[in-house]
Amino acid sequence: MLDLSIIIVSYNTQQLLDDCLVSLQQAMAPPGGLEIIVVDNASTDGSVALVEQKYPDVHVIANAENRGFSAANNQGAAVSNGRYLLFLNSDTRVESQSLVQPLTYLQEHPHAGAITVRLTYPNGQRDPDNHRGFPTPWNAFCHFSGLGRLFPHKPLFNGYFQSYADFSQTHPVDVTAGSFLMMPAALFQQIGGWDETYFFYGEDIDLCYRIHQAGAQIIYYPHVEVLHYKGASSGLRKESAQIANPPKETRIRVAKESVRAMELFYGKFYRDQYPAYVTALVLAGIRLRGQLRVLKHWLK
Repeated sequence: MLDLSIIIVSYNTQQLLDDCLVSLQQAMAPPGGLEIIVVDNASTDGSVALVEQKYPDVHVIANAENRGFSAANNQGAAVSNGRYLLFLNSDTRVESQSLVQPLTYLQEHPHAGAITVRLTYPNGQRDPDNHRGFPTPWNAFCHFSGLGRLFPHKPLFNGYFQSYADFSQTHPVDVTAGSFLMMPAALFQQIGGWDETYFFYGEDIDLCYRIHQAGAQIIYYPHVEVLHYKGASSGLRKESAQIANPPKETRIRVAKESVRAMELFYGKFYRDQYPAYVTALVLAGIRLRGQLRVLKHWLK
C-alpha cells in the first residue's frame, strides 16, 4: 500500500485545481509514495480535460451529475490505496512540508484520529473554520449573539471558534474543516466514511463528531501552512468573491444546503440531549438564519 491517498473534490474551479495540483507536485512526497484522486462533480469549465491532459498520473473520476461533497469524497476513498487519506479542497495550495509533516505526526501518534494544518487566506488571515468547537446550543448562541467576539479569550463564551487557544502550538481541537483533513484509512472505514445525507456544508462537523465518538483525537498542527481561497465552488464566501462567480442558482442551492446541514447535524446528535424547547429554539434560529442567507443571494 501507498503511504497517502489525496482526494480532491472538484466543481468548476479549473484554474484553482490546476494551481493545487502544481503545488502537490512540488511538495515533498512521503517515503512510501502517494496518489492523487480527483473526483469531479460534473464541472462545465473543462476541469476534467485539464487534469487528463496535464496530469496523466492523477486518477480522475468524472461524475455525470453533482453528487455533493460527501458522496464524491467517498467515491475517491473507495478506489484509494493509501494507509492514510487526505481530503483536500481544490481551492488550496500546499507547501513543501504540508504532506510529510502531518503524516509523520499521525504515524507517530496512534491516538490521533485526524490532523489538520494552519489554513490561511490570501491576505494571511487564519481560516477560523478550521479550528472550531462543536455547535452546541450554547456555543451557537454565544457565536451568533456576538458574545464570542466580545470575549474572544474566554472558553465559556468562545467555544464556537475556540480562539483562546495557542495557535503556535500543536493541540487537540473538536472540529476541523474538510478543506484539509488527513486521517488513517482504517479509521475512516471504521466510522463509515462521510455521511452522504449532507450535500454541501456540515459534513465535516459530522465526520469530526464521529471521530471523537470512536475515541480518537483531532489535532491542529500549525507548523505548516496551506493557502485556502475558501468557498470558490459555492460563491458564498467574501474571501473568494474576486475569483469565484458561480451562477445565482448554485449560490442559492448551497445557501439552502448549509441550513439543511445544520438541521441534519442537530437532529442526528443533539436532539435527544436537550429539552424539547431548546430544540425548538435552535431549529427556529437555524431556519431564520437560512432564510436571510437565501434572501441575500436571491437579491444579488
